[in-house]
Amino acid sequence: MTYSYTQISQYLTCPRRYRYRYVDGWKENDTRAAMLFGRVFELALGAYFRREDPGEVFFREWLLYKEQNVIFSKDDSWDRMLERAIMLLIRFCQDDRVRISNANDNLQAKFTKPIGRNDFVSYIDGIGTLDGKRCLLEWKTSSARYPEEPAGLLALDPQLVCYSWMTGIEEVAQIVFVRKRFVEIQYLRATITEKQRQEFGYVAENTIRRIESADFLPHSGIRFPQNPCRSCPYVGLCSGRQGMLERGLVRRPGAQEFDWIDELTY
Repeated sequence: MTYSYTQISQYLTCPRRYRYRYVDGWKENDTRAAMLFGRVFELALGAYFRREDPGEVFFREWLLYKEQNVIFSKDDSWDRMLERAIMLLIRFCQDDRVRISNANDNLQAKFTKPIGRNDFVSYIDGIGTLDGKRCLLEWKTSSARYPEEPAGLLALDPQLVCYSWMTGIEEVAQIVFVRKRFVEIQYLRATITEKQRQEFGYVAENTIRRIESADFLPHSGIRFPQNPCRSCPYVGLCSGRQGMLERGLVRRPGAQEFDWIDELTY
């Protein structure tokens, strides 16, 4: 089997949610504008580092969604998000703080680590330099600034810890493209310790063992004011609401081949 950070994260959030997605074959409909924007913006960044025209690439890919049934937030529209993407790309080029050489190898770089009989796989957004210092790079798009206080907060990000564990690179950076009315780019740095990398390795091994033992009990979140079930895309399955299920999810062909999991005792 092959595992990734996303799978580990999904399982730790709620084992039943993991089952719905990776065993039963349910996945979210790709209709949220913010999610689609992030995917297209990453393609434009790749074009920039390959010395292509990032604005042209963004427009061409974003145009594919202009006539589709995309869900925008109240402050967004197709045209407004296009404008902010171009502004962010211009700002990024002007800043000229991030360098990636040999983009074909160092963008979406694949790393694989064996865990027992399994493989753990990660695709790193970029490996390059920020202000001349080599680091692991992660792109984020957001409608609001990321918090920078208290100091050291970024070093606790589990995905960055995972990627540092996979690559052995201790210096990490998160480049946040904030698509608010007045666009902004945050250049956030952190150092991941060897102890953090070792601890994540233990978490990954333990989680994979639980997955392979078919331990998929739910983590109910129905407690106010903190209620993670409200934003979970699989809440229609847990609550038996067919309408919510049909609006938010689709099922991959062939998922019924995993029905054997229902026969396990756990």
